[in-house]
Parts: sequence; C-alpha cells; structure tokens
Amino acid sequence: GFRSPNVNLLYSFAIMLQIRSPSLQLHARALSTKVAVVLSGCGVYDGTEVTEGVSTLIHLSSHADTTVQCYAPDKMQMHAINHTNGEEHDTNRNVLVESARIARGAVSPLAALDSSNYSALVIPGGFGAAKNLSSFAVDGADMTVDPDLVTIIDSFRSESKPIGMCCIAPTIAAKTIPNAKLTVGQSSGPEEIWPHSSAAGGCEAMGASHVDTDIDGVCVDIDNKLVTSAAYMKNATPSEVHHSVGKMVTEVLKMVSN
Repeated sequence: GFRSPNVNLLYSFAIMLQIRSPSLQLHARALSTKVAVVLSGCGVYDGTEVTEGVSTLIHLSSHADTTVQCYAPDKMQMHAINHTNGEEHDTNRNVLVESARIARGAVSPLAALDSSNYSALVIPGGFGAAKNLSSFAVDGADMTVDPDLVTIIDSFRSESKPIGMCCIAPTIAAKTIPNAKLTVGQSSGPEEIWPHSSAAGGCEAMGASHVDTDIDGVCVDIDNKLVTSAAYMKNATPSEVHHSVGKMVTEVLKMVSN
C-alpha cells in the first residue's frame, strides 16, 4: 500500500537540491523551531509564577518539532519572599539558581542568549518579571528593564521573530516595544477578580495600547509580532491559567510558521 514520505528525508532532499516547495519549507520551519524561555526566579511573589512557567514548557513541548531552552539573569533577586506569609527572607537568592527549579537544572545565563539560534522568545509572568527582569513593581511606568533583556528583545524584533508574554510580563513589552498592542487582562473590575488591573494604565503610560481581555482571550499584535495573554492577572484557577498560557504559545508558534 501507499506510504507517506518520511518528512525528515524530504527535508534533507529539499536542502540538497535547493527545492523551494512551500510545503517543504513549512516542514523545514517545523523541524527547526527552537524557543527561548526567559525565567525570573521561582515563585509568584519574587520570581516566575510556577504554574505559568510550567504551563509554558508543557505547551511548547507538546509540539513534537519544538525544542526549548530556558534562560535567566545570573544576578540576585530584588528580594526573597516567604510565600506562606508574604514576608521577606533575611537571605536573598540568585535568579538563575532559583529558575533552575522550574527548568530542572537546564537553564543558562540570560547574557548567553543569542537570538539567531531561536525562532521565538517567551516570557512567562510572576512578580519576578516586575522585580528581577524589570523594576515595574517599584517604579511603575518609570521602570527600567534588565539591559541584557533589552538587547535580546531588540534582537528578536530586528530579526522579525515573535515574542510571547503573559501575566505581568507584557509591561516589559510596553517599555521596550514602541506602540505595542498588548493585554494584561482587564483595565478595571472587582479587585477580588482583577487585583492588578492598574497595570493596564501603567502600560498605556509607557506608550502601549492596552486591549482588555478575559482569561480565555489573547492579544495578537501582528505589526510587532507580539502575543500576550492575561494568565494570573485574573484571580483564576490553575486550569484556566494553563489554557491562557496555551493560547499565547499557540499564537506565537503560528507566527513562526507564517
């Protein structure tokens, strides 16, 4: 009976013969999708939100032809928080070392991230994005962004590669991407449901256009190749957050294929 051709074999022939078949080019892109994920520690109050970080890795790795490498700044956190009571620990922690908890040890220093080796960049949320990757938690719209991350975002943009962010991380896009269109969820609403809605105003103060979305929504900025979703900006369930992250990842990978 008829057997479907082996995709890897077709890809190899396409490279050797310099075939320009659109379908083979699509396979070539799929076989070479590498995504860099930037973490900011481990734990919602001082690092990467764990559900968002793990969901990012799960959704990316669910695509058989996608590989992931995690990165994090090799520096001390703004502070370390006791997650049972919100109080500061007496001893601070290193962002890279803490991020290794989520990445199962497979994390590299942010300064080593070379955009030319990747098809896309994804940054999950958690207060680490607003404390360790930037200073939004302290300075609001006057925030600064980690210099290495600024360079990396600029490099991905200059190479027309998509960037995905969720939760509070899109504030970084508001600061680094001119005229970005993005979401951090709702710009207003009951505090028990949308406890961080004021972040939308902060994004707009930095020049971004904020789009209100619910937990099941996603904002796609085609011009800037930026994809954002609310995740834990809403007081949602872990399942809802997992799907929110998944929608962001799906749209990022669509941009890689287009």
